[in-house]
This record gives sequence, structure tokens and C-alpha cells, in this order.
Amino acid sequence: MSNINCNFIAGQWVTGDQEIDNRSPSDTSDLIGRFAQASRSQLDQTLEKAQRAQAEWANYGMERKQAVLMSIGNELMSRAEELGRLLSREEGKPLAEGRGEVFRAGQFFTYYAAECLRQLGENADSVRDGVEIDVRREPVGVVAIVSPWNFPTATASWKIAPALCYGNAVVWKPANITPASAVALTEIISRQDIPEGLFSLVMGAGGSVGQHLVEHPSIDAISFTGSVPVGKGIATAAIQNLTKVQMEMGSKNALAVMDDGDLDLAVSVALGGAFGGTGQKCTASSRLIVHSSVHDAFVDKLVAGAQAMKVGHALHEATQMGPVVSDQQLQENLDYVALGQAEGGELACGGVRLDMPDDGFYMSPGIFLNTTNDMRINREEMFAPLASVIKVDSYDQALAAVNDTNFGLTSGIVTRDLARATHFRRHARTGVVTVNLPTAGTDYHVPFGGRGDSSYGPREQGKSAAEFYTTVKTAYISAGVPS
Repeated sequence: MSNINCNFIAGQWVTGDQEIDNRSPSDTSDLIGRFAQASRSQLDQTLEKAQRAQAEWANYGMERKQAVLMSIGNELMSRAEELGRLLSREEGKPLAEGRGEVFRAGQFFTYYAAECLRQLGENADSVRDGVEIDVRREPVGVVAIVSPWNFPTATASWKIAPALCYGNAVVWKPANITPASAVALTEIISRQDIPEGLFSLVMGAGGSVGQHLVEHPSIDAISFTGSVPVGKGIATAAIQNLTKVQMEMGSKNALAVMDDGDLDLAVSVALGGAFGGTGQKCTASSRLIVHSSVHDAFVDKLVAGAQAMKVGHALHEATQMGPVVSDQQLQENLDYVALGQAEGGELACGGVRLDMPDDGFYMSPGIFLNTTNDMRINREEMFAPLASVIKVDSYDQALAAVNDTNFGLTSGIVTRDLARATHFRRHARTGVVTVNLPTAGTDYHVPFGGRGDSSYGPREQGKSAAEFYTTVKTAYISAGVPS
């Protein structure tokens, strides 16, 4: 059993009822390891222990909690090269992105380490004479965290860190396609000064252990990042127990390129936004809405830039775009390419499977031209290295196209015009807006989230995280008259 990577159940590393192989999408002959799959009975066991551990953890002093989170964060940052290599090996993003993700994950923990010391309440006088009011936040209880494969360390960390900061227990079900990064982070957390059972790792399929987790009456809150259909299923299960939910789901982000913008900057921003992380991120710029007067020049530079991108093994330093995460994801991507062409889009470059020296899931970055905003490739999240160009004749048309979507996570504009930039910031119906930058938004000290089908529940990150990971208690005190 020593070659099996285990679950962390009720404070102990244990095997499950079966195992799965984890192979690199860069080279399927590279077996990263075998990983145990938790059983429903193990989940029940760890939840029972988590409830007791949470009560103990909530009573830890602020500085003791702060030291735990600081230790986790510092170790992640100091091991960013090692753990970033592991992340890139199993997920497929270029090594520089893997290193950066692990380092940023460490920063989430050190930020919330500081927040452990800043949990200030409020006080007020009552409308009744002689009565004072104290308002404070308390832990919500046992939190289920369901995290995705595309940012396996960072997304999990920006959920786990505030959950622990505010005094909660955590049961973490990571994506089954990236278990190695989950085990590595759990190993760091398991060595800290925390009560046994406070933090658990339950690996397994979403339809089995994941479903049992979100339906469990012992769970007080669920933080989920993933697809819209899965999110809606979790919400349906959670409402049966009136469980608090926070969900980050799909997107169809747009970047508007205006006639007054810096063209080279616009191309750089578009390429980074569309193809960073192989397009497998919720903040990807999959719709490029371009003013007609600069359309042709922009497209020429964009296509040339996409064709020049170095696609390769995630661990090769020259690689600019790695493989997609799995054979299933690759096939779905290629199906979207065929759909886009059937809808009348012109595939200007890429969008094909690549033959490479390593047996992995490689495709070239693809760009569609002559598309309209009502095409399915511009309505549905593809999670692929594919972007569509939509031509417009004015700023007003561009803004209307940006907002014409069921989603509302991020949007961006490239412009030198202060009035346009200001108007766009105020009227783009997304939770995150960027000006002359890629459509992203992961600074750890400010809120992150969207509108429409993109998000549901309180925002993530920064001080906003307290809205989800705590519950508010209002106390009324009548001290009487001193004798």
C-alpha cells in the first residue's frame, strides 16, 4: 500500500475502496502516481471528527491560528519550484505558470494569516435606553470545499485559507484529475498545529463521494468552483439542508478592442487572455470584440501571434502553451472547432490536434473570424484555447455585445480614452472589469466573483470572504445602573 497516495481522513492517512492512475497530459507514459478514492463511510467518519475539531479550533487564540496559516503560506512559497513542477506535470500548464500559481497560493495563506489578527466587530447603542449592542462574526462550522482542476492549488487555497482563518473545519474534495497537487497541499496542512480532524482530504468522483458530501446534513457551508450544471446540482442538494453555498461557475468573457487603443498592447492582452493556461480558465477572453476600423490590422497581428506561440511539454522552459488537461477535454475542444465552422465561422489558424514527440493532448491555439455574438461558440463556455473575433462599428455596439451573455464574470477594454474607460467600468455587467489588461482578477486582497450564471452567493477573497465563512451574531446587553 506504500505506493498509494492516500486520503486524509479524521486526522489519518488512509487508503480508500479503490484507486485511480494519474498521468501527465504532456506525456501519458508519465505515471505521476496512484491515488486512493474515499468511500462514503470514510466521509461520514471524517465529518463526525470535523465537528469536534472545529469547536476546538474556534477556541484557539488568534496568534496561534495566525502562526498556522503563516507556516502553510511560507512553505508553499519556499517550495514553489518543486510544487509548481508537480502541478504543471499533472495539469499541463507551462512551468512558469505552475510556479506562479503555487507562490500565489502561499500568498493567500499569509494574507489570511494577517486577517486572523484583524477580526474586529462592531458596537452600537440601542434605540432603548441603557442597552448596548455588540455585533461579531463567528465560524459557520464545517465547510465543504469542492475545487477544480484548472487551478488545483490556487483556487483551493483561496477557499481553505479564509475557512481556517475564520475558525472553520474543512473537508476538501479536489478535482479527481489533479490529485497530486491536492495531496501535496494536504501534507503541508497536516503537519501544522491544528486539532486532529480539522482538515480532511477526500478524493473521489463527483457523482459518488462528491454528491454524498454536498448532501450531508453535517455540512454547514459549501464553496464550489466548476461548471454551471454541477453548480446547480449542488445548490439543489444544499437547499434540502438549508446549507450555505458559494459558487463560482462558467463564463464567456469579452475583451473590447477600441479604435483608439494601442494595437500592439491589444494583441498582447488578447493572446494572454485567450491562451494563457491553454484557455482553461474561467477568466479567459474567448470573445474578442473589435472595432471595424482596426479589425483587419488587429486580426493580422493576432493570428501571427497565435501561430508563433510555442506549444509543448509543460515542463519545457520554452513552452508558452501546454497541452489540454485530458483526452476528453481535447475531444470536446475539437467538437467546438467543428461547430464553429458549421455555424459559419472562419478558422483563421489553429484549432487542430498536434502531433508531438510526447504522447499528450496537444492542440494549436485557434482563432475564429467573421463570427456573430449569437453563435454557440460565443454563447457557451468552451474552456479551450479558442477565441472568436466579433466585428463592431462603435463603442456602443461593443458594450452591448460585451453584456449580451448569460454570464458575467470578467470583461475588459483596450482604449486610451479616459471617458470610454470610465463608462465601460461603470456599465460592463461583470463582477471584474479590466482596462488595458487581460481579463483576469485574482489579487488576493480584493473581492472576486461575477453575475448571472457565473456566480452565486457571497464573493470570494479579501475581506469579502468573511461574508461566507462566518455567521453574524448580534448581542444586546443591559448592564444596569452601577451601585
